[in-house]
Amino acid sequence: MKQHTYGFNYEVYDDISQLSTADADLLAAARLVTNKAYAPYSKFNVGAAARLENGELLLGTNQENASYPVGICAERVLLGTAATLHPDIPVVAMAISFNTTKEISNHPISPCGMCRQSLLEYETRFHKPIRLIMGGMQGPVYVVESAKQMLPFAFTGEELK
Repeated sequence: MKQHTYGFNYEVYDDISQLSTADADLLAAARLVTNKAYAPYSKFNVGAAARLENGELLLGTNQENASYPVGICAERVLLGTAATLHPDIPVVAMAISFNTTKEISNHPISPCGMCRQSLLEYETRFHKPIRLIMGGMQGPVYVVESAKQMLPFAFTGEELK
């Protein structure tokens, strides 16, 4: 038997003030758009903001449904919007934030497994990494250079060839 270890590096900032202007602006947009989320059941509003390679900014929010499996996360709403409106322009960075009445939004959240798979597919499609900036409404911020880092042993189109 052999044992292997998987790990990845990520940056941790004390708060948004330590980010570059571009990353801080993207996180601020994600924080602001949480107010547009449709989350009447969980009260867990998630906002995502993406910067495209051409500099354009796109926004997305989670959209819940009384039939829980029918809802969709902010990250996938955003990727679908980007693919529809700008099918040939890659997303180069995405910020994700949340707000809720159930707890203080003072820590980062990361994409769920389904969103990680969707982010990886988008990276593969454009052969470009998506820089992920994750933070609550206040507090520390995590930055990961590529969504691929967050999904070890990923299932990709290579398996379907």
